[in-house]
Amino acid sequence: MPGTSDFELRPGEPVDIDDSAAARVRARYFREVVGEFATGVVVVTALLDGRPVGMTCQTFSSVSLEPPLVSFIPALTSRSWPLMREAGHFCVNVLAAEQAELAAVFASKGADKFAGVTWRAAGSGAPILEGALAYVDCTIEAVHPAGDHDVVIGRVRSLSKLSDAEPLLYHRGAFL
Repeated sequence: MPGTSDFELRPGEPVDIDDSAAARVRARYFREVVGEFATGVVVVTALLDGRPVGMTCQTFSSVSLEPPLVSFIPALTSRSWPLMREAGHFCVNVLAAEQAELAAVFASKGADKFAGVTWRAAGSGAPILEGALAYVDCTIEAVHPAGDHDVVIGRVRSLSKLSDAEPLLYHRGAFL
């Protein structure tokens, strides 16, 4: 890591992870380096007991063509993910470049994220957001613990391309 000399990582050497200043520096640097990879931005939604839930996510990916599977990786601290898990389904909404404000709303905690948001129900009941480029409606196939996140695998039930607009991207901690 440029500019730091308080630790050195060697292959095969155990590393104690703690809340020290060095650990915070390592985490910040990890985030900075990984942030060099631009990602698409999606809002993952579900419907539980007639109430829509959703969250912004940059860790969406296709997994398999046969059977059709996708994944996303929510943080264990997410308030929306436990509700989606209970619902047993989710819908991935691929956001358009002009939807950065919507992405910011769904990334927030506590607010009514669906206030003023127009949506229609996918086959699962999960919201398909107006203006999305595409959607992928899924049932939860598997959940794998992965550190401070879960890796969620979804079996695709329906999907559609909705627009040819440019996608919203996330790079170096900002929407593009």
